[in-house]
Amino acid sequence: MRQPAALYRVDPDDPRAPSEEIWARLSPAGRARVVASLPSEFPVSEASPPEGDEHFGAKVGARSALGSYFARIGRRVYLACELPVYYPGERMFAPDVMAVLDVPAHRREKWVVNVEGRGLDFALEVLVSGRRRKDLAENVERYARLGIPEYYVFDRARLKLSGFRLPLSGARSGAGPRRYEPIIPQGGRYVSHVLGLDLALEDERLRFFHGTSALLEADEMIGSLEAMLDALEVRARAAEERAAEEARKRKEEARRRKEEARLRKEEARLRDELERRLAEALAEIERLKGRRGS
Repeated sequence: MRQPAALYRVDPDDPRAPSEEIWARLSPAGRARVVASLPSEFPVSEASPPEGDEHFGAKVGARSALGSYFARIGRRVYLACELPVYYPGERMFAPDVMAVLDVPAHRREKWVVNVEGRGLDFALEVLVSGRRRKDLAENVERYARLGIPEYYVFDRARLKLSGFRLPLSGARSGAGPRRYEPIIPQGGRYVSHVLGLDLALEDERLRFFHGTSALLEADEMIGSLEAMLDALEVRARAAEERAAEEARKRKEEARRRKEEARLRKEEARLRDELERRLAEALAEIERLKGRRGS
């Protein structure tokens, strides 16, 4: 028996947003109540297993690299890791990394399609020791059916990347069942039309590329900035040492010039003294000559 819209209740063990039909019949207050009751954490039935460093590092690294890139080019994008996502009437899910372009990037506790007015543009799952069938089969069918344009799976354990894309004719249309087409890598890179970037595996990491440049993850950016600061500190110290040496040289040059001026002055004084004494001696000689002749 179908629940009346006014009495719609969220099942805590299987939380779902209302169908589009029920949502349309809900009052604004009823919608707000339903959205508030949608959990922002995993219910017991959907609880994910504990994750290790490999899984955590891969998803957070991807998010940080994308966040820095889109901030740098000034394009709005909402990025999240394992955020509960609610499509109308669908079982809740939470991709390891999700992206929605050209939307406000304010903080959210959940993504409710009926509230946001749109679904996801990009989803990424990191597979380390979880259910391979879920990521590589069930999600491929489900994310395509929901109309998510691109979906990637980074198999961290096997160092393999798989990409899937909706054909342009079915990316946003409602005609017929939506099915993904595999993305064929070119030179080891997978082109993401959604992100405007390439994806590839490099040094056991999932990398995003803009042209030939790899997007750095947060730890790499920190390391790069620290190296830059170290280099700047070395250059600043060298500049200070050069300035000190130049100041010493200028001081020494000023002292030398002052000493030269003193010597010139002393030389002039001695010359004047010699000339005076010579004049006195000559005068004395003339005086003595005069006395002899008298």
